[in-house]
Amino acid sequence: MCLFELGPPPLLLVALIYRPPKFDVDFLKDFSDLLSVNMLKYDHVLILGDFNIHVCCPDKPFAKDFLHLLGSLNLSQWVLGPTHVQGHTLDLVMSIGLSVAGVEILSPVFSDHSPILCDFNLPCMPAVASSHVRFRRVLNAAKVIELGELLCAEGSELHTMSLNAEELTLQFDSICKNILDKIAPLRIRKKRPRPEPWLSDDVRACRQSCRRAERKWKKDRLQVSREIFRESLFSYQQTLKEARVKFFADIVEKNSHDPRTLFSVVNSLLEFSDSSALPPTVETCNDFLHFFVDKVTSIRAAITNSPSDSLLPEPLQATLETFETVTLSDLEKLVAQLKPSGSPCDVLPPRIYKELFPVIGPLLLAIINGSLTSGMVPSSFKKAVIHPMLKKPGLDVTTLANYRPISKLPFLSKLLEKVVYSQLVAFLDTNDLWETFQSGFRKGHSTESALLMVFNDTFLACDMDNDVVLLLLDLSAAFDTVDHEVLLDRLQHWVGITGQALQWLRSYLQDRTFSVQMGEVTSPSVKLRWGVPQGSVLGPLLFAVYLLPLGVLLRQHNMKFHFFADDCQIYLPLQRGEDRSVSPLLDCLKDIKCWMASNFLHLNESKTEVIILSPGRRNGSGADIDLGPLTPYEKKMVSNLGIKIDSALNLDTHVNTVVRSCFFNLKRLSRIRPLLSRAHLESVLHAFVLSRLDYCNALYAGLAQCTVARLQFVQNSVARFLTGTRCREHITPVLAALHWLPVKYRAQFKILTLVYKALQGSAPPYITALLNRYTPSRSLRSAEQELLVVPRSKFRSRGSRAFSILAPTLWNELPLSIRQAPSLQVFKSRLKTHFYLIAFQR
Repeated sequence: MCLFELGPPPLLLVALIYRPPKFDVDFLKDFSDLLSVNMLKYDHVLILGDFNIHVCCPDKPFAKDFLHLLGSLNLSQWVLGPTHVQGHTLDLVMSIGLSVAGVEILSPVFSDHSPILCDFNLPCMPAVASSHVRFRRVLNAAKVIELGELLCAEGSELHTMSLNAEELTLQFDSICKNILDKIAPLRIRKKRPRPEPWLSDDVRACRQSCRRAERKWKKDRLQVSREIFRESLFSYQQTLKEARVKFFADIVEKNSHDPRTLFSVVNSLLEFSDSSALPPTVETCNDFLHFFVDKVTSIRAAITNSPSDSLLPEPLQATLETFETVTLSDLEKLVAQLKPSGSPCDVLPPRIYKELFPVIGPLLLAIINGSLTSGMVPSSFKKAVIHPMLKKPGLDVTTLANYRPISKLPFLSKLLEKVVYSQLVAFLDTNDLWETFQSGFRKGHSTESALLMVFNDTFLACDMDNDVVLLLLDLSAAFDTVDHEVLLDRLQHWVGITGQALQWLRSYLQDRTFSVQMGEVTSPSVKLRWGVPQGSVLGPLLFAVYLLPLGVLLRQHNMKFHFFADDCQIYLPLQRGEDRSVSPLLDCLKDIKCWMASNFLHLNESKTEVIILSPGRRNGSGADIDLGPLTPYEKKMVSNLGIKIDSALNLDTHVNTVVRSCFFNLKRLSRIRPLLSRAHLESVLHAFVLSRLDYCNALYAGLAQCTVARLQFVQNSVARFLTGTRCREHITPVLAALHWLPVKYRAQFKILTLVYKALQGSAPPYITALLNRYTPSRSLRSAEQELLVVPRSKFRSRGSRAFSILAPTLWNELPLSIRQAPSLQVFKSRLKTHFYLIAFQR
C-alpha cells in the first residue's frame, strides 16, 4: 500500500493498494479501519489498485460483503468492465468526494491485468458568497440592562389598565419599539462572510496590538522591536486558541442536556454559506409568495366535489367550554422552556423575554390571560414570515418547487399557544379522544414506537406464511389545505370544544396572514384562507383532530394502519394460496379518496408507494400477488418515517445510509476536534453520530450478524476518534472504558426500556397491548417473578423478530432484581450494568 497527497488545499489523498489473491478473513476489517481513519482527515480520496475481488460477481459472499462496505462508506467504484484476461473485474478505481470520468480499460500488455486510464479534476476552494446590506440592533449586556430599566419605568402600570389583549399588545409593542429606537437604533451593516464567532473584544484587541508591533518592526528593523513583535504574536495565538476552546466549551456546557439544540448550534457553525442561493430581491420574494399561494390554491381546485362524509363520532362524555387562565409562576416556567426562536415581527429578540421576565412578566400575563378570557387572539400574533429553504443540497436553486417554506411565528404567539396546547392535551388524554394509532407529536409516542407496531404485525403475519402489502400514502401540502369550518366542526362534535374555547380557536384560525422574507427584503402580506399554521405549537394537534374520522373509516374496512402526523401507512396481510386479491385494500383506498375530497385533502398519487413484505423467504416475495391499479406504484425499497425498508426487512439499504451519514458527520467534527476537551467532544459525538446509530435502533434486534457488524464498525470508529486509539489496537477495552454498550445490546436495551414503560403505563397503548403478564393456572413461585407470556413462533427470521415475541423473551431472561426495579432510572442503571457485564466481562 502507498499513500500520498496531491494538489493545493483542499488536498486529495491517493491510495495505491494491492491485495494478494489468497483469501484473508481480516482484509475487510483492515480495509475499513484504514478508511475510517483517513476519511476523517480528507474530504477527497482516490483509491486505486488490484484488489483481486470479483466485484463483477456480486452474489459471491466475499464480493457482496466488500460491495456492502463500499456502499456504507459512500465509496464510488468507477470500473465497470473486465480488467483480467479471465474476464473478471479485479482492478478498481474508487473515490469519495471526487468525480472520475473517462474510464478506459486498455488491452493487457505486460501482464494478465489491463491498464486503466481515467480523468478527474483536483478539488478547489469554494467561492466566497457575495455580501448584502442588512439592518440590525446592537443589544449587548449593558443595553439589555438599560432596556429593562426603561421598560420597568414606562410599562409598570400598563398591565393594570382596562385594556383588552389586542390593545395591550399594541401598547407593549409601541413602548418596546420606542425604547429600542433610543438605546439601540437600527444600523445599516454590510453582510460579509461570517467571521469566527469566537473573536471577542479581547482577541481583537490582542490582534491589533500584534499588528502594531509588526508595523513598528517593519519600519525600524530593530532587534528589540522584533522581539516585541514575536511576544505579541505568541500572545495573540495563545489568546485566540483559548477563546476558541472557551467558545465551544460554553456551547457544549450550555446544551449538554439537550442534544437536539446542541446539534443545531454546532451544525450551524460547521456549515458553509450557500453562495448559489437566489439573490434576495423584491421580485424573488414576490415570486415565492405567488408560488406558495398558487400551489395551495391549485391543490384545492383539483379536489373534486364529493358528498360530505357520513362518519359519525361517538357520544361525547365531556366538553371543554373555557380555557383556564395561568399564574405568573406557570408563565415563567413556560417562557424558560420555550426555545429562543421567534419571527422578524418580534418587537424584542426572544432571548430578551427570558432575561427580562421579572420586568415584563406581569404585562405578558395580562396579554395571555386577556386573550384566553375574551376568546380573541391579537392580530400581531397571527402574522407569519416565510423563509424559503432548499429542500436538499445540490438541487437547482432556480426552481421554486425545490424550496420548503419555513414559517416563523412571533415568540409571544408560541407562548400563548403553549398555554392552550397543554390544556387541550390534558382534555384529550383525560377523555381518551386521541386516535390510538396516531403517533405524531404525542408524548411517549415516536416514529420508533410506530414502526415497531408495523414491523410487529408484519413479522407475525409472515410467520403464519403470509405476505403483507404495505401502502404508504402521501398528502400534498396537507397542513395547508385544511378547511377551517370543517376543523371547527370536528373540534366541536368529535372532541367537545364549545363556548369561549371554541371561539378562541376560531379567532386563532381566522384572519391569518403571511409574507416571504429573504435577507432584508420582504414581500407584501397575503391572507391565509385555509390551513393550520406551519411552525406553530397547535398545528400538529389540530391536524390530528382533523384526521380523527379517517381512523374510523379504516376500521370499517378492517384495515391495519398507523399515522404519524400526515404520514399514513396501511397494510394488508395476504394468505398464501389461490386467492391473493387486494380488492379489500382497493375498496378502502377508494373510500379514502372520497373522504379526503370531502375534507379538502389531496392524495399525491405520484408519491404513493406500495411494497410487498416477505421477510425470511429465499425465493422472492409476492410474485403471485396482483396489485391491479396499484402495480405502477410498487417499489423494491421505500422510505418510511426515516427508515429505508426493503421487501425482506433486512434493513441493508438503511444500514448503509446510516453508516454513510455517520462518517460524513465524523469528518465534519474532525475540524473542531482539537478545540474540544474529551468530555465536550463526547457530548458532541453523541449529538451528531451516536444519535444516528440509536435512531429506531429497536428495529435492529434480530438482524443478521453481518448487518449489525457494519453498525458496530461505526461505533468502533467513533470510539477511536474520541480516544485517539490507533486502528491496530483492540477496540473492546476502549468501549469498556467508555462504558458504551455494543450496538447489539443498545438495541436490546431500547426494547427492554419500552417494555418497562409499558408495564408502568407510560408507553403507547398499542405497545402495551402487545404484552401480557404471565399468570400461572395454579399457585406457583413463578407468579411473583414479573414474567411475561411469550407467544410461539414458527420461524426465527420472522415471528421471533416481532416485538410481541422478542420483547417478552428478552424480559424473562433478565434477573428478577432488574424486572422489579422501583423506577425507570433505577431500571436503566441496573439494565446497563447487566449488559455491560455480559459484553465485556465474559
